[in-house]
Order: sequence, then C-alpha cells, then structure tokens
Amino acid sequence: MSLPAFYDPKRVGQRFPPDISAAVEAGAKLSLPPAAFDDPSIALVLVDMQIDFIHSDGALPVPVAVEDCRRLVEWIYRHVRQISKIFLSLDSHYPLQIFFSTWWRDAAGQHPPPMTVISAAEAEAGEWQPLYEEAWSKRYVARLERQHRKQLMIWPFHTMVGAPGHNLSPSLYEALCYHSAARQSQPLMLSKGFIPQTEHYSIFEPEIKVADHPQGGFNHALLRQLESYDLAYLAGQAKSHCVLETVNSMMRALARRPERIQRLRILEDGMSSVQVPGIDFDALANEEYQRHRANGLTFSSTTEAIG
Repeated sequence: MSLPAFYDPKRVGQRFPPDISAAVEAGAKLSLPPAAFDDPSIALVLVDMQIDFIHSDGALPVPVAVEDCRRLVEWIYRHVRQISKIFLSLDSHYPLQIFFSTWWRDAAGQHPPPMTVISAAEAEAGEWQPLYEEAWSKRYVARLERQHRKQLMIWPFHTMVGAPGHNLSPSLYEALCYHSAARQSQPLMLSKGFIPQTEHYSIFEPEIKVADHPQGGFNHALLRQLESYDLAYLAGQAKSHCVLETVNSMMRALARRPERIQRLRILEDGMSSVQVPGIDFDALANEEYQRHRANGLTFSSTTEAIG
C-alpha cells in the first residue's frame, strides 16, 4: 500500500490536532475486507507511543524516538491490509508515585532530583526517606534489587493523566484511525501505571505485585487475547524499559509454550533506549534481548516482509 495523501512525514514528532476525519475517510475508501476474516491474523502491539516519550519537547524524550515513530506509522500504512488489530499501551501517572521525587526526601528535607537512583541500603539507612507507605517503600526497593536486579530510578514527571504529554503522538493517532476505518477494527488502548506503590513498565504486570489493586497482578486476559492471533508484532518506547519488560513478561509466561513464542516478532527499528548519564541502558537491554533470541524470539524490522 502507498502512503495516504493526508500524511506528512515531516510532521511526525510535532504537536498538532490529528485530522481524524481525513484519516477515517481515506481508510474507508480503501474498501478492504474486515479484519475479522483475516487469515493469517496479525496483531500489532505498540508500547507507550506517547508525546512525552516520542517528541523532543516531551517530559522524558527517548533519543531517536521520532524516527522510530515515523517508521512505525509508515509500516501501518503500508501493511494496513495485513494488520488485523492494533493494541496500544498508555503509561499513565499521578503526581504522588514511588518513582517520582514527591515520594522521597533526604534528611535535610530535599526531594531527589530526576534520574536519582535510590538503593535499598540508602532507604534503610534513611538517606532517602519515603513520605508515604514507609514500610512498603523500604521493602519495595529491597525486592527490586533482590528479585529484579535493579534499583529504583526517580523519573521526571511524565505521561501525567490529563496532561498533553499523555496523548499518543498525533501522526500515530491518524494512522490508528486510518487502520480502524480501513479494516473495521477497533483499536484496544490499555492504561498502565496508576498504582502509586510500584513501577509498571510491562503492559502485563507491575514490577512488584500489589494484591489489592485491579492492575496489581498479571493481565492473563490480555495475553490470551494476543495468543489468539497467528502473529503478534511488538514495538514502542522505550526499548530498555517498557518494551523490554513487556517482552520479559511474555517470555516468562510462554516459557513452556515455545510454539507461542515463535509467533512473536520484535520490530527492532521501532524502539530505542532511554539515555541516562552513567548507565548504559541500551547495553543492559541488549543482553536481555539476546537471551530471548536464544530462546526462540524472532526479531524483525519495518523493512522486512510480514511473516
């Protein structure tokens, strides 16, 4: 398929009101068969393709994310006949959460600046003191180190519910509407990250389970839905965090079903890693992806044929 006339690649990464009417009209004019009849059926899972991560003026921009977004948008246009359904996650936060500066202070009463790493030892010694859920917070950072081999990162305020940075990047939103009209396929948007007491990178589960919260466990229903497709492609932001943890969740859940893992495809040129001074998140992520590759996970790109 060719790119639609209303699409301007130069506007990817810019803020503008999506032309939903033009996208829907152009998609409907293709007169394609409904996605419900697709054989094979193909799902596309896009992780956190939001303004705050994609745009250079966002709150937590991922380097090269604009180019990633452009490739993914054009991939959707070119493969609209083959993509059956699009799943999208929305990172969604409030001002008081364990990974924001508002949750912690030092002995002098100062809040940690963004990109501060809080270790379990520092929390236990009182170098960083939680203002909320004190017992949970100390156990949390200790469990992160013990169970996940990572430490708590204090992030800038990002993808705040109700704020502009929470929205999908406009060029992607147009592509979403185009596909929906062309294939008579409703997109599925999944919000994650509401739980104050834990990080929630994976679209399937938080870093540490929270038993009394609706999003506090593993989303088995979502996994079953994705398993119903013959192929599932995955991309988004960031390669080093939310995409990686989503892949980790799926690989753990499907460890005893290698035939299901063979149905997954990671679009390598549709994701990039967060950059933080002193931490090579990309190298750490690549180690994990290489392990998954050895366990049967397939990596592809937006320039390769679907299959």
